[in-house]
Amino acid sequence: MITFPNAKINLGLNIVERRPDGYHNIETVFYPIGLNDVLEIVPARGKESTLTTYGNPVDCPVEKNLVMRALRLLQQHYNVPEVDIYLYKHIPDGAGLGGGSSDASSTMLMLNEMFDLSVDKHELARHAATLGADCPFFIYNRPMMATGIGDILTPVDLSLKGLCLYLVKPAVSVPTKVAYSRVIPAPGTSVLEKDLAEPVSRWSGVVKNDFEPSVFAAYPQLAAIKSAIEKAGALYASMSGSGSSVFGIFDDVNMAEKLKGRFDNSTDYVIHL
Repeated sequence: MITFPNAKINLGLNIVERRPDGYHNIETVFYPIGLNDVLEIVPARGKESTLTTYGNPVDCPVEKNLVMRALRLLQQHYNVPEVDIYLYKHIPDGAGLGGGSSDASSTMLMLNEMFDLSVDKHELARHAATLGADCPFFIYNRPMMATGIGDILTPVDLSLKGLCLYLVKPAVSVPTKVAYSRVIPAPGTSVLEKDLAEPVSRWSGVVKNDFEPSVFAAYPQLAAIKSAIEKAGALYASMSGSGSSVFGIFDDVNMAEKLKGRFDNSTDYVIHL
């Protein structure tokens, strides 16, 4: 069985407060985009499950990979036999795009179907939350308002269909813990869902990512990329999550295409929404 786990971007990101457990409560909208890995799962040829990765290097021991952790998690609760997993990594790591979380959630969805586990999505999402805060989103894989630590999800009526995305991932990566350590939590000054209901051209300066001030101070090249994307005619530009990817939303694909290859030591994409 083969599937194509997709990435996400954050539309707005408010860091509301630091919790007693050390995590942070946030407000953001997760939006799925068409940037994909490739995931294949087949019955194991041997007695033990295996994971083989291709594409972008994966600097992680096999058993700590989120894909294998998703497999082991379901094996603890359901009758899931050993399997061989093949993962082609195309979504950049350390980019705020949720690639690893998407792979894990796709693994759970595939195993559920392959072995007729009959686990509904709400239950799968509950299991996925133990792997990572944004894993439950990829179980549903539709625009969602995320609150709590990102695991409390509410569907939102938001569509960017007909627009296109220019996405750039610089060589630098921003450690999530470092990004959180530099923000000052505070409740949002407006209602994010209401702001996102406005035309995209009105989002600039209103729909904000609270990570940007501190991350841009530490990595000024990211601020320069966002500025260049805005000057190129983007309706809206932002960093996704805690970075380091930066994106712009365009209503003209040709304007987005003109940015391809502009930024040194970066990987970039033009994606139809």
